[in-house]
Amino acid sequence: MLPRAHRMRRGSDFEQAVRRGTRGGRESLVVHLTTSTDPEPSGPVVGLVVSRAVGNAVTRNLVKRRLRALMGERLGALPSRSRVVVRALPPAATTSFAHLAADLDSALSTAVRRAGERSR
Repeated sequence: MLPRAHRMRRGSDFEQAVRRGTRGGRESLVVHLTTSTDPEPSGPVVGLVVSRAVGNAVTRNLVKRRLRALMGERLGALPSRSRVVVRALPPAATTSFAHLAADLDSALSTAVRRAGERSR
């Protein structure tokens, strides 16, 4: 589960990550990552976007629960002041948990690598 302290709540945080961050995309999801310049010592913050295009309410909630669980396991691998937005695409509704995890790992590694290249 994704701890409450690591959940993104403000719309401005979502907007900053999506517009200014690096992106890593896969078949079932897209990851947007940016690093915060705030002096606060908190760890990474994660936000989820699961639109109606993914499916009905039951399907969207299932996808959100899966993504929250997967991101909770990966918090330690993220840069300390990062802000991550995971946007589910329609194929996420029919993707298995294992395949969703593989897509997430691949997209995260791409976004982290691109963020490192950008900061040089």
